[in-house]
Amino acid sequence: MILIISKNNEVTTTAVIKELIAMNKQFIRIHEDEVFDINTIKKRIVLTSHRNQFFLDEVSAVWYRRGAIEFNRMRYQNQSIDRYMFEVQHWLVEYVLKSLEGKKHINKQSNSHVNKLLVLEKAKEVGLDVPGYFLAEDMEDVIVNQTIVKPISGTPIIDDIKEQHNGIMYTSVIEQKSESDFFISFFQDKIEKDFEIRSFYLNKKIYSTAIISQNDEKTRIDHRRYNSEIPNRNVPYKLPAEVEHKIDLLMHSLDLNCGSLDFIKSADKFYFLEINAIGQFLGMSNACNYGLEREIAAYL
Repeated sequence: MILIISKNNEVTTTAVIKELIAMNKQFIRIHEDEVFDINTIKKRIVLTSHRNQFFLDEVSAVWYRRGAIEFNRMRYQNQSIDRYMFEVQHWLVEYVLKSLEGKKHINKQSNSHVNKLLVLEKAKEVGLDVPGYFLAEDMEDVIVNQTIVKPISGTPIIDDIKEQHNGIMYTSVIEQKSESDFFISFFQDKIEKDFEIRSFYLNKKIYSTAIISQNDEKTRIDHRRYNSEIPNRNVPYKLPAEVEHKIDLLMHSLDLNCGSLDFIKSADKFYFLEINAIGQFLGMSNACNYGLEREIAAYL
C-alpha cells in the first residue's frame, strides 16, 4: 500500500492519484487536517485518524508531497509524569516517522525544506557553477544594476500579508542603493542569461525545460512574474551529461531523491540557482509531454 502525505485540494497530488488508480495501485491519502493515534493490535502498530486506519507494516512506499503527518499527544495531570510521558511519546512518534522514511519513498517530511545557503555551498563542492553572492545588512558592497536581491528562505510567499491577500517576493535588480540598514539579506551577481532552465530530478532521472523568459521585460529577471497575455515559451531541453552528473551528486549529498532545480544558461555556462525539494512540476510536464505524474505513480 502507498501512503501519500499531502494537503487538501493539492492538484499535483490529485494528478498522481489518477495515475495510481489507472495502475490499480492501492493507496491512502493523508490530509492536513488529520491527527493520528498510535496503537497496537496483536503486536502490530496501527495508526488511526478520523478518516483513515492502517498498519505501519502495510505501507510499502511513501510519497511526501506537502503538509505533515500529525499525532495526538496524551497529557497527564502530574507534571513529572507528563514530562516523562512526553519523552516516551516523542520517541514513539520518531520511530513511526523514521520507519515510514525507511520505506521506498519519494521525498521525506524531515528534509522537505532545504537551506538555500547550505545548498549553494554543496553545489560549489560538487563543481556546479554558482553566481557570486554575499549576505549583508547594508548596500556598501552592492553594485547598482549588477546585483540582484532575493529571499534567503526557500518560500517566497507570505500568507495573509493583508486581509485576504498573500504576498510574493520576486528576484529584483538593485537600481538604487538604500542609505539605511536592514535585516541581513541575500545578494547575488546579476547574470545575463540566454534562458532559464527548470530541471526535475526523480531518482537519478532528470527532465529539463528551457524557459524562454529573457525576451519579455516582465519576466527577464524572474520568470515567476508571469505574463498571462504573452506566456513564456517552455521547450524540452537536455543538459550536458557533466552537469547532470553534478546534479546527481548534489541531490545525493542532500539526501534528496526528488526535487526541482533552477539554472541560468549564459554563454557556455550553466549557473545553478536553487533547489525546491517540493516543487511544482505539472506545468513543465504538460508543456514538454514528460508525463511526470505517471513517472511518480510508476515508481511508487
